Amino acid sequence: MSTLSDTLAAWQQPAASALLAQLNASSIENAQFGKVAVLLGGRSAEREVSLNSGQAVLAALQQQGIDAVAFDPAERSIADLKAFDRAFIVLHGRGGEDGQIQGVLQWLNVPYTGSGVMASALGMDKARTKQLWQGCNLPTAQFCSLTADSDLQDVANRLGFPLMIKPVREGSSIGMSKVDRLEDLADAVKLAGQHDAMVMAEQWIKGREFTIVILNGKALPVIRLEPPKDVAFYDYKAKYLRNDTTYGIPCGLTEAEETALQQLSEQAFAAVGAQGWGRIDAMQDEEGQFWLLEINTVPGMTDHSLVPKAARAIGLEFAALCRAILAQTLTATA
Repeated sequence: MSTLSDTLAAWQQPAASALLAQLNASSIENAQFGKVAVLLGGRSAEREVSLNSGQAVLAALQQQGIDAVAFDPAERSIADLKAFDRAFIVLHGRGGEDGQIQGVLQWLNVPYTGSGVMASALGMDKARTKQLWQGCNLPTAQFCSLTADSDLQDVANRLGFPLMIKPVREGSSIGMSKVDRLEDLADAVKLAGQHDAMVMAEQWIKGREFTIVILNGKALPVIRLEPPKDVAFYDYKAKYLRNDTTYGIPCGLTEAEETALQQLSEQAFAAVGAQGWGRIDAMQDEEGQFWLLEINTVPGMTDHSLVPKAARAIGLEFAALCRAILAQTLTATA
């Protein structure tokens, strides 16, 4: 792993310094935040990840003297949110990342972190996100939606192998499979269908995988993801359970390439209407072309997560990161 000074040099230190100054929320008095609900857990397939993320955020806020309280919508009535002044959303997956809880909070007039109802709903739907990016002439891997009546041979002819099969409205790589031959395609579609009624097939991009964290509309240093050699892709285990996944900061791109990928990611984030903070996943193929994969509007905040890694690369430690994200609720508009 590189040192912080090496990373900032690779990312253009003046840009990092300017963003770090913008994100500095240390001058905000704790009393301005009032009582904060840290929304965590929920009922989605990502519940355990959300509990880990939420507990980390909760501890970081409480250590700074902020009046923060854990709030699990699976265990409490959402009507209780009326008692809070603002909410830090760390609910991953459906029910927390898809616009539902955002709509509740807007109805209750409780400011919250991250994207609004529309962007959250779009971002959770991988297929519609890609359709939007295509409409904006942003590069994204070719795909098609699948139903029980889909002609899988036709899908294979159109997209070729390998293919990535995904539930459309799931996160953390849950239900995803890499498929190398027609004989395995039906089983992969069935597996994805166990997690969501909407399933998609996506063209496999051979090359390097990157993730780009967005804070206050600006891309942080790009992170290269290198899962262990014995896994087909950056799956759930590589993300959360294994310790042999490597994260490159600097990411190995040239300065011009990294700047281009950051700009592309900022455009993709803005196109969805996302706000505050989030993450864009992308690939670079063997010809050097970048391809957008997905947007994550409520990224993980565990010890394996990528947002804290990117923030640390510009000198923003975890507690300050959580405070900066919460501070967005003081100025955010619905």
